[in-house]
Amino acid sequence: MSKKPDIDKFTGIETTGHEWDGIKELNNPSPRWWLIVFLASVIWAVGYWVVYPAWPTLSGNGERGGTKGSMGWTQYDELKEQQAEITARKAAYLTRFEDASFSEIQQNPELYAFAVAGGAAAFKDNCATCHGTGGAGSAGYPNLNDDDWLWGGDINSLHDTIRFGVRSSHDETRFSEMPAFGDMLGEAEIEATADYVLSFTTDAVPTDMGRQTYEDNCAACHAEDGTGDKSLGAPNLADAIWFYGNDRADIMSQIRKPKHGVMPNWEARLDANTIRQLAIYVHSLGGGEE
Repeated sequence: MSKKPDIDKFTGIETTGHEWDGIKELNNPSPRWWLIVFLASVIWAVGYWVVYPAWPTLSGNGERGGTKGSMGWTQYDELKEQQAEITARKAAYLTRFEDASFSEIQQNPELYAFAVAGGAAAFKDNCATCHGTGGAGSAGYPNLNDDDWLWGGDINSLHDTIRFGVRSSHDETRFSEMPAFGDMLGEAEIEATADYVLSFTTDAVPTDMGRQTYEDNCAACHAEDGTGDKSLGAPNLADAIWFYGNDRADIMSQIRKPKHGVMPNWEARLDANTIRQLAIYVHSLGGGEE
């Protein structure tokens, strides 16, 4: 004997027999629009399986061991075509880029845009770890956006610095070394020298000892007025830009036992065109010199 169906007294619709906390589930059919969409999706899926590679385990004759699909299309072939197009466009610019001087590149909008784009990509891959994605640097890593340059900020100087590195293994590397004055000067002389250096940019009051010690030991590289010497890689002490810190303790520490950073020579890793693009890109950041 069949069980009498349970009819909801409010809607007059048969229930499924399920009930939760007095709430009954109505046995309504699925909406027609939903069924149409579902059937269309099934038909679309079957067609997709036939036309495109979709079953990697059913055949060993297709791309990477799967079914080929009736169109013979694969994402790998599409990627190869896109890469070939990019390579061809790049080659067309590279031919002109290789034969042009820096000044010619700067005066040609197309070549300049090509160089900056290539340099930006290379910078993110190779330089951003130390100098930051925007070239702002950090303590011990130069800011490439300002106009303060240890070895010069014109494109040719930037190119040589990138190519040969700083204190790197290259025979033509940029090289400078500040002596450890902690082995030569007394503590009072170091303190006085730090105060004298601070007097270039602050209201610190220099002493005769500080002035004399600076002139005897520091002026040969940093100049008497503290403006430095780019030919020696000697920092400018008369601006507000500091490499290893700008308070008295930082300056005294650098006088006692100076820190010396190392930049690799990128000639060992990057090709000549990429190095030139990097030089143009760094120069374009805003702090480059003419």
